Amino acid sequence: MSDSTALVRAAVIGCGDISAVHLAAIAARPGTRLVAIADTDVGRREAASATHAVPGFATLTELLDAIEVDVVHITTPHSEHAPLAIEALGRGVNVLLEKPFAHSLEAGRALADAVAAPGAGKLALCFQNRYNTPVRALFDRLRSGDLGEIRGAVGTVLWHRTADYYRNRPWRGTWSGGGGGLLMNQAIHTLDLLQWMLGPVEQVSGSASTRSLADVIEVEDTAEMLLTHAGGAQSVFFATLANSRNAPIEIQLETEHAVATLRGDLTIEWADGRVETVTEPVTATGERSYWGVSHELLIDHFHSTLADPEPFWIGVDAGLDTLTTINAVYDASFPDRAARTAVKETAE
Repeated sequence: MSDSTALVRAAVIGCGDISAVHLAAIAARPGTRLVAIADTDVGRREAASATHAVPGFATLTELLDAIEVDVVHITTPHSEHAPLAIEALGRGVNVLLEKPFAHSLEAGRALADAVAAPGAGKLALCFQNRYNTPVRALFDRLRSGDLGEIRGAVGTVLWHRTADYYRNRPWRGTWSGGGGGLLMNQAIHTLDLLQWMLGPVEQVSGSASTRSLADVIEVEDTAEMLLTHAGGAQSVFFATLANSRNAPIEIQLETEHAVATLRGDLTIEWADGRVETVTEPVTATGERSYWGVSHELLIDHFHSTLADPEPFWIGVDAGLDTLTTINAVYDASFPDRAARTAVKETAE
């Protein structure tokens, strides 16, 4: 087992929106100290460096050449995830990687190879919703057998994004920068939970389209799919950014003995009439409450197990599973996306 009392020296690479959650979690953990940040944008870099009183660097390479770190948190645009993680892992540095695992399946496979290389650091993927108390309770009930056989599931993500959300960070709406839209950026957490609970996806039938933001983005804002999981259970999934608000994400499982619904809290309606509820003890508030409350739990867990020889429990498999499912939908709906990206990059 690792020595959870050892000081963990952490750096954050990328100082955009989601970095604030990581920086707060690092500050809240007694056994971790922030030692540096990096961002290619001068304004963001200087602001973060001043706010947190640590050195700021333009690149990961410069940071690792100058500062001893135990773990880097990568919170950059998606297209930078795999290259930065591969560089850090190759230098023996541990990596906590924001989702997605990579912006393409090809890049994801290269990252998986880097994780497996001799001397590589450990990698954790930030699918933090697995740490939500109601989610854990449902997973434990499924694995215990109390609920019986899983007959099927439904997952929905009904959220809202404005044109300005993409204009403010143009990479989000592009294949080259984001690797996709809704499925890669917002709905990926719910897809991960479905695959975690029902098992790996063996067959995908689905489509993705741009329904409300086509004048701003080239990627999808709406998607639907039917997933067949190992063992034969199926899940139906629908997600959109065209809703009028960020509604609570919902996952409903029909099992042999009950219907279980995750909608913030967990409600289990048993076949014998009993109703059981498991609530989230800490509730997120504010404009970005949909990010949930569990980043801090995942980060604490990873930092406390850095010295353990075993891989972190959310890593390569979880990353490639979601990428493979999403890639199948993209291949069916946007078969020319690679060519369009190449044309755009040539023009630029």
